Amino acid sequence: MGRGQIPLFLKDTRGYGLVMSNGERWRQLRRFTLTTLRDFGMGRKGMEAWIQEESNHMRAQIDTFKAKPFDPTFLLSCTVSNVICCLVFGQRFNYEDKQFLRLLDTLSEISKFGSTPRGQMYNIFPWLMERLPGRHHTLFDNIEELREFTEKKIQEHEETLDPSSLRDYIDCFLIRVHQEKDIPTTEFHLDNLVATVLNLFLAGTETTSSTIRYALSVLIKYPQIQEKMQQEIDTVIGRERCANMEDRKSLPFTDAVIHEVQRFLDIVPFSLPHYALKDILFRGYTIPKDTIILPFLHSVLKEEKHWATPWSFNPQHFLDQNGNFKKNPAFLPFAAGKNTVFGFWLKSALNTYEHAVRLVSPH
Repeated sequence: MGRGQIPLFLKDTRGYGLVMSNGERWRQLRRFTLTTLRDFGMGRKGMEAWIQEESNHMRAQIDTFKAKPFDPTFLLSCTVSNVICCLVFGQRFNYEDKQFLRLLDTLSEISKFGSTPRGQMYNIFPWLMERLPGRHHTLFDNIEELREFTEKKIQEHEETLDPSSLRDYIDCFLIRVHQEKDIPTTEFHLDNLVATVLNLFLAGTETTSSTIRYALSVLIKYPQIQEKMQQEIDTVIGRERCANMEDRKSLPFTDAVIHEVQRFLDIVPFSLPHYALKDILFRGYTIPKDTIILPFLHSVLKEEKHWATPWSFNPQHFLDQNGNFKKNPAFLPFAAGKNTVFGFWLKSALNTYEHAVRLVSPH
């Protein structure tokens, strides 16, 4: 259950926040974050309205291209990030906002850098990479701009804070900061607030937008699946209103496609490093305390014992013989257990996908 340390993430957050923490800091921040996000609608109807509004903005932006080819990468990032912004900042940003676009570009660069040879080298030899020249130093400068943006938003919240009318996650955190200002061991301070906001942005924006982008490419490659999904959406929802969370139970094929996208995409095959908090006996082997553990999610998502055709895109993996949606215990796209920040966004991400799939409509 321990969170393994990743030097690149430690550099980003200075060791604070939710993703890289353990022990009491992790417990307090996790409990507070889950409760607060749920209070503001994560996975509930409160978030549904934000997703519906943002999907309308996205579709309006797509219409401006007048059926000409375009790269949806940044558009999808803007859409997903704006839903997170509503939770964290209490506001959305215009798709043309230069500062917002630069923020998203930095988030994207962080994710890409972690997968590059230079990024891997940084995680193995951080002390060496800090002393070598390279573009990673430019990236770190951009991260500092991201921190400054977040700190500026927090300052604006501090100046306009009304305890009787809390607007978002930052407001709730600031209230807790004031409540525990005289407690020397409190975890509710500015460093943890800035780092946790960055955690939520990175974990939510990149994973969700990448999955939606991949879903669109899958629907292009499998037009027969696209047509069947569209037919189900047209029958259940029609074309005169937005999808809502209640529709999901009446869209088994669409739900199955969404789950199969996540299974087949296998977006984080090694999850994030964890470590053993105590000696563990596992299948006859002793895993000593403090051992680093890399959960190989790929081996579960492509396991032949659990999936009929693991190497093929097949929505039937999530449908029973009557065409009803069925769960599969091997569906672990973001790992299992409590210590996974990706899990915060899983349900809200699924709801976002259901709105996004309406883009395949020829209407």
